[in-house]
Amino acid sequence: MHVFVTGATGYVGSAVVKELIGAGHTVSGLCRSEEKAAGLKAAGAEPLYGTLDDLDTLSSAAAAADGVIHLAFTNDFSDFEGALALDLRAVEVMGAALEGSGKPFITTAHANGHAVDQAVLAMAKRGIRASIVSLAPSVHGEGDKGFVPMMISIARSKGFAAYIGDGTNRWPAVHRLDAAVLYRLALESAPAGSRLLGAGDEGIPLREIAEVIGRQLNVPAVSITSEEAAAHFGFLGAIAALDITSLYNTAQASQATRQLLGWKPMQPGLIADLEEGHYFA
Repeated sequence: MHVFVTGATGYVGSAVVKELIGAGHTVSGLCRSEEKAAGLKAAGAEPLYGTLDDLDTLSSAAAAADGVIHLAFTNDFSDFEGALALDLRAVEVMGAALEGSGKPFITTAHANGHAVDQAVLAMAKRGIRASIVSLAPSVHGEGDKGFVPMMISIARSKGFAAYIGDGTNRWPAVHRLDAAVLYRLALESAPAGSRLLGAGDEGIPLREIAEVIGRQLNVPAVSITSEEAAAHFGFLGAIAALDITSLYNTAQASQATRQLLGWKPMQPGLIADLEEGHYFA
């Protein structure tokens, strides 16, 4: 297929582009700058200049492609509602361009993005093979700037790696290269209306994550109370307290995704990835 990828130069998107090209697909990738375009060209993709505000560009690129993988998102936490509204407009425009074509349209779920998700699922009734990928809260690997690097930075500054209570609350995780394979498989074969979960590790106790961070930094892993979590972790405190595996029934959803698409995560899990040391270089 010729695939239009938004967010093609991002942390996950760049891995998706390489995965698609390695599997024999061709790619047009949305990018903002000459520097980003150079990276796409080096990977063997065709750069297409634009942003999520360029609705005409999104429409024409989607119409010209055999399928779309939508990964771009404006991570503006100062105006998250605005970011969700922009995402919804982009999804609706690309969906309109694909209507009645039977082509695949793969999007990414975001926190509080229920309106976007409902718009995507409704496309399944309009002749689009639309599906939604939800990624584990930790998408780990080289270049990670998410929750785990934040925990490492906090542990460095505070002199200890913290977990809350007994630390048995669990976080799912997925390696970015395994996530890239999931997007390719969704593009190739996910049925219309599918909701897919990318979780290589279905649930890692937070204490185990804190302990490996402590070993790598040579600082203790320490239990703190839920009342202390906000002061210690900042906005991450509320997330660090969650047992995400049970809250979202991660194990069942992950197994359903693997069975549906034949997805088999092959990369190191989060703990093994942390033990390799590149997070602490």
